[in-house]
Parts: sequence; structure tokens; C-alpha cells
Amino acid sequence: MSKQDFTELEASKIVSEYDEDGNLNSKLRLLKGAAAKIISIVAVLMSLFHLYTAFFGVFESILQRSAHLGFALILSFAIYKPSKKVVKNESIPWYDWLFIILSIACYSYYVMNSQVISSRMSYIEPLTTLEISIGIVSGLLLMEATRRVIGNTLVFIILICIVYGVWGHIITGSLSHREFTLMWIIDHLFYTVTGIFSTPLGVSATFIFLFILFGKFLEVSGAGQFFIDLSVAGMGKYRGGPAKTAILASSILGTISGSAVANTVTTGAFTIPLMKKTGYKSHFAAAVEAVSSTGGQIMPPIMGASAFIIASYLGVPYMDIAIAAIIPAVLYYCCLYFQVDMRARRIGLVGLKKEELPKVWSVFKSGFMFFIPLAVIVVMLASGSSPMRAGLYSIGVTILIAALKSATRLSFSKIYKALDLGARAAIETAIACAASGFIIGIIGLTGIGLKFSSLIIDLSGGILIITLVFTMITSIILGMGLPTVAAYIVQVPLTIPALIELGVSPLAAHMFVFYFAALSAITPPVALAAFAAAGLAGSDPMKTGMTAVRLGLAAFIVPYMFVYGETLLLVGGVPEIILSVVTSIVGIIGLACAAEGWLIRQAYWYERMLLFIGALLMVNPGLVSDLIGFAIMAAVFLYQKFLPKSRTVENTFLN
Repeated sequence: MSKQDFTELEASKIVSEYDEDGNLNSKLRLLKGAAAKIISIVAVLMSLFHLYTAFFGVFESILQRSAHLGFALILSFAIYKPSKKVVKNESIPWYDWLFIILSIACYSYYVMNSQVISSRMSYIEPLTTLEISIGIVSGLLLMEATRRVIGNTLVFIILICIVYGVWGHIITGSLSHREFTLMWIIDHLFYTVTGIFSTPLGVSATFIFLFILFGKFLEVSGAGQFFIDLSVAGMGKYRGGPAKTAILASSILGTISGSAVANTVTTGAFTIPLMKKTGYKSHFAAAVEAVSSTGGQIMPPIMGASAFIIASYLGVPYMDIAIAAIIPAVLYYCCLYFQVDMRARRIGLVGLKKEELPKVWSVFKSGFMFFIPLAVIVVMLASGSSPMRAGLYSIGVTILIAALKSATRLSFSKIYKALDLGARAAIETAIACAASGFIIGIIGLTGIGLKFSSLIIDLSGGILIITLVFTMITSIILGMGLPTVAAYIVQVPLTIPALIELGVSPLAAHMFVFYFAALSAITPPVALAAFAAAGLAGSDPMKTGMTAVRLGLAAFIVPYMFVYGETLLLVGGVPEIILSVVTSIVGIIGLACAAEGWLIRQAYWYERMLLFIGALLMVNPGLVSDLIGFAIMAAVFLYQKFLPKSRTVENTFLN
């Protein structure tokens, strides 16, 4: 698969996913003719609707959210086939036209009657037969779209929740709940803002869409290629340069795109062959790209979609979340960078030749203006502007700065393309947020959230570390095959209350769950980002996934540390924060050395164990643990320096 396949950013590729063998799947239609033009117009109208509401103000909640979801459903049934086995690929079959018409009819009802729905007395005023029918059909349409776009995993979870909501009163014991009629359940899920139209869909319909659209304007203007070229020019000459290029480029592009898989295939099409060319093994090159791209979701200032939802749940400005995420993200990429560097030293790699590299200054001059829209976002968010307004202004600034050069100038056709691609790229998030409303609604209706939290506390014996381990495992399992947004939202009412009850701050609790939801993209047995990278590299998917886990090791450790010491989230006094950050960075370097088995020279197994222990002690906030950890790491350093190895260190783990 060539670089051109991805840098063109065709609509069908942007929303693609990968199967467990890392191969591009065939669940998307490549529409042609009149159908393609109609659906393209619908996508552009969706983008224009959100630009209008960003400029003039959002509509009432039900109206805004139902319109957003209605557009997403139309695009879902037009673009996504009901099965990969369906051969018909260039036109929309009659049954999907029927689904599209039903989607328009049902969600137009919500749009036109939004004020009536908002003002009615829920659960008291009975629903009419028409309203019950619309609720049922709307739910079935959303379930089918979820199956096509997200996959069977989320549908299975939703079905379990619905079965529990309908028949959970039959269960005996603490998990039982009162009996609810079908009308009550439909009322709760489809005629209030506590079900399908709850907070996650509201965030998707406002903040998230604008940032996804902003990312597409940047890509169409050529900013994506500029950031890749700048990364190559800046890092290519160093030891293991192509891998370091992947880290830098993917961290920048990943925070804009918000999708680990999309970012993996976009930058990986270029960086993975380059890494293999300079001597990295296929599975290692693929893992580096997957981990780099996944980290974009936790890297400020944009952090994909989930951070906006975290801010909404906590009721704090988005910038507070971005600031809290800075140090954990830095530690994540530090660990990855030094592992790549140690691997390059171990196998004797050098940087790219000078003649193979573009000049940094020349590349910078050609596209430095693309940093301006990113700066606008940071400044506006820091000054208290809403994320929606920041996204709108950044789109405008992107169009203006792109007009400064003929090569980047956005013509009408390019603007149209960006509007089209933006809507298509938002489908997955919109459907995931809406479908999560089934789970949120049933949990809220039955009260199972608090019961589940109590169950976790009982199973852990009220011991925080055990509860954290249970939460981590649950987050990764629920995140298998799910977008980070959906994986995080599902967890919010189930496990976060248990963490808060055990004394974890709300910020640390949400960040803990968010991190492990993001890490599901590189954690086998279902690691979509790792499998996508393996497909590009021609490597074994499971071996790539296991290597990705090791490269992303910091992300599996740091969340535990900021739960026990919030200084890593920049909460606390300045001296304590500075000490915690410095010692954590040193500890992360030690962790990278332990993982790769290299400090000054290749390490014996006992040296690696000591480095690992010392690193954990240094990452853990606390003066005593820092001193002990530093002493252990210093001892290993001096041992290697003054006692050269006398034999070959066998270490198949590194291969």
C-alpha cells in the first residue's frame, strides 16, 4: 500500500478500520454517480450546519443533538455496507435507502418537536402510540448503524443493558431493580437528555465536530505533509532517525485527528518503510508507529474527542484537562523515544544520509504558518473561550494562512472536500456517543452504576490498588475494538464512582480510565492500531501488539502514579510539582533502559530488574522513594561503567 493511498485522504479511507490481520477491511462503499454526489452534498450540509451553530449559537439540546445524529445516520447507511460480504459497492441498495428515509423521518420529528419534548413532564405525561413507535424505530436504526460503524462489541454490550433494563426486576439480590414498562424505558432513552441525547452526544454535536473539521481543513491544505517533512528534516539525521520521526510526526498529527488507527495508516505509510529501510525489524517499526499514533489521543492541546467529554463530566474548562495531561503525555513519549534510541544503539543504527534529508530551514519556511492555527486554539482555550468557538476560529485562520501561498491556497473545491471529509470523519464519534446513550440511560434508570461500583469495592476489599487493577482490566476489555470515546463513556458510570469513593480525586479517576481506554488500541488480543500498523509493515499482528505494549509501558504505569500523587497532573505546590516531574522523567528513562536491556551496554537480567525497580520508585511521587530509586539506578550505571561485560548477554526478549 503506497503513501499516496493515504495522503490523498479519500473519503472511503478516512473512515476505514482494520481487521484483526491488519488488512484494510471492505465494509465501506465506494459510491459513484448520482448517489455519490447526493451523499457528498449531505456531508457538506452537515458540516455547514455545525459551522452555522458554532457562529450563531447552538440550538436547544434535543434539536442540536438529534440533527447531528440524523446526519450521521444518513451517512452511515449510505457509506457503510451491512456486511463485508456484500458485493454491491458503487450504489446504495433499496433497503439502505429505506433506512435513510426512516432516519430522516424519525429524527426530523425530534428536530421539529424539540421544544415540546423538552417542556413535557417526562414519565408523567404518557407517550402517544406515534411517539413510542418513533422511539422504537429510532433505536433500531441506531443499533444497526452502530453494528456497521463501530462493530458487534458495542452492540452486544447495549443488548445486555437493554435486557437488564427490561427484565432485571426478575433477578434476586442486590442487582435487582424495580420493574419498568416499555413506555417508561422509551421515554427515558429517547425523550429526555439522559439517554441517547445525553452529554456525550451533546459534546459530539458541538465541540468534537468542529475539531474534527479543523483537522480536515489542515490536512487538505497540506499541513499533514508539512509536519511529516519537518519531522524527517529535524530528526532524520539522528541515530534511529526514522523511528524518532514517526514519534514526532504522529504525536502532532495524532492530537489533531484523534483517531489512533487513522493516524497510524496516514503517517505509517511513510514512516514504517523508512524505519525498515534503516534496519528496524518489521514488527518493531509497526509497533513504534502504533504507539506514537495512539499517544496522540493523550497529547495536548487537542487530545482527540474524549478530553472534551471529560471536561463536560467534570464541569471544568477544557484547558484544565489539557494542562493536567501534559506531564503524563511527556512521560509517555519520553519512554517511547528512549526505547527507540536504546534499540538503535543496541543494533548499531545510524541516521539517514545528509543527501536523503530535506533542509530543516527550507521545510520550516514552506509551512511554518501551519503552526498558527494550533497556536490560536491554545491561546483561545487558555483565555477562556469555548472549545467550539476556538475550533471555528481555527478553521477560519487555517483558510486565511493557507491563502498566503498558491501551493496551499484552498480553492472552492478544496474547501468543499474538507467539509465533505470532516462530516465523514465525524460519523464514528457521533454514532459511538449516541449508542453509548443506551448504556448511560439504562445505568441511570436502574441504578446499576452505584451497585456495580459497590461490587468492585467489595471484590477488592476496599483496597485501592486492587480496585485500580480491576478498573484497568475492565477499561482495556471494554475498549477492545471500540473507539476511545465509547470505551471511556461506558466506564464513567460503572467504575469511576468506586475510585472516587476510595478517595481518588475526580480528575485523577477520569484520567485513569481515559488512559486505559486509549491504550486498548495497542493492547492485544484486539489492538486495532497495532494491527493496522502490522498490515503496513507486513509483520505478525500479535507480535506487533506485544511489542507495542512494551513500547507503551509508561502509559501502563503513570496512571497509577498520578492517582497516588496528583503532582504529575500539575496539582499541588510548585516545588513539589517540579521535583515530581524531574524525578519521573529520570525514572522513565530508567524504565526505557530496563525494557530495552541497555544502559551503557547491554544489560544482564538482574541489571534490568534493578533498573525497573529503581524506575518505578522514581516515578512514584515521594522524596524517600525518589532517593532510593535514584540510588539503585546510579548503582547499575556505575556497575556497567566500571565493570565491562565479560560475556555476551543473551536476550531473546529484545528481538
